[in-house]
Amino acid sequence: MTKNSPDKINSRNVKVDVRYLTRVEGHGNIVVDVKGGRLTKCEFQVIESPRFFESMLVGRSIWEAQHLTSRICGICACGHSLASIKAGEDALGIKPADETIMLRKLLLYTEILDSHILHIYFLVAPDLLGVPSVMPLIKTHRPVIEMALRMKKMSDYGGEVLAGRHIHPITCVIGGFTQLPSREGLEKLYKMMCDARADGDETVKILRTFKFPEFQRPTRYMSLTNDGEYAMYDGDLVVDGKDRVSDKKYKEVFSETIVDYSRAKIATIGGKSYAVGALSRFNNNGDKLNKKAKSVAKELGLKAPCHNPYLNTLAQMVEWVHCLEESIALMEKILKDGLSREKIVVASWPKRSEIGKIKYKPNTGIGCVEVPRGSLFHEYTIDDTGHIVYANCVIPTNQNMGNLEDDMRKIVPELLGRRTQEEITLDLEMLARSYDPCISCSTHLLDVKFV
Repeated sequence: MTKNSPDKINSRNVKVDVRYLTRVEGHGNIVVDVKGGRLTKCEFQVIESPRFFESMLVGRSIWEAQHLTSRICGICACGHSLASIKAGEDALGIKPADETIMLRKLLLYTEILDSHILHIYFLVAPDLLGVPSVMPLIKTHRPVIEMALRMKKMSDYGGEVLAGRHIHPITCVIGGFTQLPSREGLEKLYKMMCDARADGDETVKILRTFKFPEFQRPTRYMSLTNDGEYAMYDGDLVVDGKDRVSDKKYKEVFSETIVDYSRAKIATIGGKSYAVGALSRFNNNGDKLNKKAKSVAKELGLKAPCHNPYLNTLAQMVEWVHCLEESIALMEKILKDGLSREKIVVASWPKRSEIGKIKYKPNTGIGCVEVPRGSLFHEYTIDDTGHIVYANCVIPTNQNMGNLEDDMRKIVPELLGRRTQEEITLDLEMLARSYDPCISCSTHLLDVKFV
């Protein structure tokens, strides 16, 4: 951790300017003004250039949408593909086989395993261990870093086996898969998952030694929910464990607005900010976690409802354990019963020469899945040729922007006068990182300014 000045900062006028903070994906600024002891400005500014994916989709065939939208994010490429595929199937009236859904759930679990362990070890741990990045930990905590890489390698391999590759998957398509995962690959993945249990247990022990900042701000928590399982792939939308509605009616639940200081939209429910992601899912669906995950939550001292956003990291670890155990159970079923090529592999696929010639019923399709950072929505409207005439993608990080700002508005006055300038800066940086923001698909900077 950075060295602290022994003198507390003047709480009436504060100026902090931090540039090139790593471990945040994309370009973002935090601007905080404290004048005369009063907080006058508090904004999370996304300055990333617009990427126009929704515009790119217009005029493209519904059959190729998932291959385009997987490029939105290199970490959640499978999640974007699945949301896109679900939206396409909804628009086309296609119902996938149960075995296909089983494989998709497994694919989604592996991506959550991958992203959560990346965030815990490479983005959050350096803060809690007092170092600027993961690089110094290679020398001081080499066995731990090797363990983290081993855990990530397992989940990366899952994407390769199930979808051809983890980053920008190629075999998961509308209606099913273009090919079955190999038996050899599934057996290897199963062994890697079973071996990862020990690494997960060790990670829980490590997290128990970490001291997270103490901060409380109740907000609204939105996620999918499902009566039969801890919802990730399918379910209804729920807010604070109630007000349950179909995910197809997502526009009735929240709204997005444009602000002049950011290129990202701000989402609200009833005019107020809300949170999505691991902590929201835990608060809404914690009673549906499997036995091992519930035990880990208890061991980590995580109880629902939890209103400390810094503890999103602990919720991610609970979900990691849940997804690993669910994945192992699915793998055992697959290896025992086998997979039906007739049910899973897509028998017919429009040839490039046929695209635009086949007639479809104009329709709108909506797909939602839970990705590591929260509820992800894809919505497409197609014409009678199957081409997209309207597209809307709602990203979890955008939904969290307003909530992050409200967290900052509450925490800054609490820190003024009793924390050093360096401590306040680090607390705000850690707060932003706790949301695991994915502003774009690359690691750039977070610019924190107190004026």
